[in-house]
Amino acid sequence: CCNDYSTVNCFNRSADSVGLLNLSDEILLCILYQLPVCDLLLNVANVCHKLRMLCYDKTLLSQVCLSDHYLANDMMVVRTIEKLSNHVQSLSLNGCYWLSGSTLKHLSRCRQLTQLDVTGCKLTTIRLSHLLSSLSLLRCLAFDVTSNFSSSQLSSEAVDTLSGLSELRQSLLTPSYGVVPYCAQLRKLMLQFDISDVTREGVGVSCQLMVGQSSVPHYQQLEEFTARLAPGEVNQTLLLLYLAVFSVHIPERLRVFLVSIPGPNPAHWPSARTLAQSLGQRGDLEALQLPRTWLDPPSLKLALGGNSPHHLSFSRCPALWPQVFQLLLEGGVTDPTQLSSLNLSGINHVLYSDCRNIDDQLLASTMSRLAIGCSNLKHLNLMHTHYHHEKTPGLNNEMHLGSSLANLRKLCSLTLPACALSDGVNSNNSSNTNSPSSLLLGLKKSGRVGLQNYKPDLGQSSSVDSTSGLAQLTMGCTTLEALEIIGPGFVSVLPRLEPCTRSSVEPRGMCAWARGVGDAHIAALEGLKRLRCLTLAGLPGILKGTGLVHMAKHCKNLKVLSLANIGAVKTMNYAPALQETLRHCTQLQELRLEQPYLSANSAFFEALSCCPLLRRLCLISRSGTFDPSAIESFMERCRLVVMCHLFMGGTLVACRTLQKTLMERFSAERPALSVVIYPLHHEDLPSVIRDIPLTLLDTVTLFQSHVAQPPHLSPY
Repeated sequence: CCNDYSTVNCFNRSADSVGLLNLSDEILLCILYQLPVCDLLLNVANVCHKLRMLCYDKTLLSQVCLSDHYLANDMMVVRTIEKLSNHVQSLSLNGCYWLSGSTLKHLSRCRQLTQLDVTGCKLTTIRLSHLLSSLSLLRCLAFDVTSNFSSSQLSSEAVDTLSGLSELRQSLLTPSYGVVPYCAQLRKLMLQFDISDVTREGVGVSCQLMVGQSSVPHYQQLEEFTARLAPGEVNQTLLLLYLAVFSVHIPERLRVFLVSIPGPNPAHWPSARTLAQSLGQRGDLEALQLPRTWLDPPSLKLALGGNSPHHLSFSRCPALWPQVFQLLLEGGVTDPTQLSSLNLSGINHVLYSDCRNIDDQLLASTMSRLAIGCSNLKHLNLMHTHYHHEKTPGLNNEMHLGSSLANLRKLCSLTLPACALSDGVNSNNSSNTNSPSSLLLGLKKSGRVGLQNYKPDLGQSSSVDSTSGLAQLTMGCTTLEALEIIGPGFVSVLPRLEPCTRSSVEPRGMCAWARGVGDAHIAALEGLKRLRCLTLAGLPGILKGTGLVHMAKHCKNLKVLSLANIGAVKTMNYAPALQETLRHCTQLQELRLEQPYLSANSAFFEALSCCPLLRRLCLISRSGTFDPSAIESFMERCRLVVMCHLFMGGTLVACRTLQKTLMERFSAERPALSVVIYPLHHEDLPSVIRDIPLTLLDTVTLFQSHVAQPPHLSPY
């Protein structure tokens, strides 16, 4: 950033040259909009009078987000708030976990605030009360309800402000109604339940204390209700308490109802059918997601009939598999072109022990009709589904799923099962594909099924033809920015929302089509020039990783890369290719790598140092090793890194020593620095995970799909 007056002269060296200050105000505002607001007000505004006037333009200061300003310390934020106070109307400090509580008290100066987000910040009830008392114009609030929260500490002025709120988002870390009972005018209520079933001391958590509260939520004006739950019985019990009023009265204006409960058997809610009937009466439903035990085909028809929703999620609802497509394609939904987000994750999932048949798979013809009917889809999630393309020489074969999805010209984010990339299993093995013994070959050291390693120097070969379906997808979906390819049977050792149970997960290598996805398929992603986020998980067919190198050379805008369980389980054969890949990822800001037997040595961190913009790093490896001196040198070279999470092998003493060294050496210049280094299989790991800021757990550390999630939760 510009930070002294001499900077002006470097842009105006002669009368004939065009410098920065010779540009129009409109162009300058577009440039300044890309800079952090702290730099704008504390540095750029001091350069000259013209830049000062532009830096205080309302287009730059009316809506301010400090969430990603990881290098802003408490003093910088306080000074920025002082200069913002008379201008800002919407302010987000979401995820600013490093700021002290005393810094947040200065927010009371921003008297014009109508929207405030302090989720993840250190905020006591007393300080919250003080803020609310000063912000009488506030209409939207987001904050955390922690174990120290007490509604009795809210002042009467704070309660008055709460009574005028129209939008509230609460992250519940303890059983509580929070401030909901005081918000009589709420139109939008968004809840995130992240309560552990046991305390740190091992004592069970109970919701019984809430029953005696005199004030319970009432949702007379409610239009949008969203609830996202972490695993645990307490979270489900608390949700039902929040929904108790719905059994008496369904808000008449309700048009968004999104409830996500992880696990195979969510607690039943008796009022679900009444809710579905109510949602279908007005004809203005915008978004719907219900747990699998809450929704049956008749209820789904009641809810969607006559509506034109924008967001639908039927994740883990196999009972609705045929009805969803009937409603979307055969007139059940009034205008399917209004749909922009669709989550079908696990909708056709059956246990691997069951006999899988054609009815359990996605059909390219059906998806083609979906792509034509829902032509404005921007986000589509097909994780935990199956698509098996049969390619028989000499026959007129059905179009590939990739060709069908290519009709979605506006698609921005997509999650696919790995088997959807394959054009068909190797003809030499096709005769045995459906036998149980052949399906278990993925668990043995047998001959590799499908594609061989991708070699850029080879000419035309059969491996090129095997990616034709994927090639059609990349040519059609040119706007795709986020892609997740997840193999069937993949379960992260650190999942965010899905319980880590093997009883309902396919064994690795069970799907012969997924086993055939290799380096050539990853190389075929080169056509996605706008790709920013890429997730590859559970792909045993990738051996040398040459496809990763080829992809990285062409996808120059890649900012987020997540790799998990690539190639063989007992050895990491693609390590050299990964290092070469990282050297080409000059725009990379986030790397999550989950791989058994990972060797995080000096060569790895030297390659990672070629990513100058890297901010967040998470390495997870069973039996993995790390070089402390290499990590320290890497942190010295990459000065933007503010998150370093390592869950690998090594002793507890070695992990704690390195963590302490990194924090002591770099925390002063990096206020937001989060360093967590801990043995992956240590018994105290859950307690360590609990202490990590939730925003980092959600976005990086714990594995989850980010595609076609509720609008306020999805980063895409």
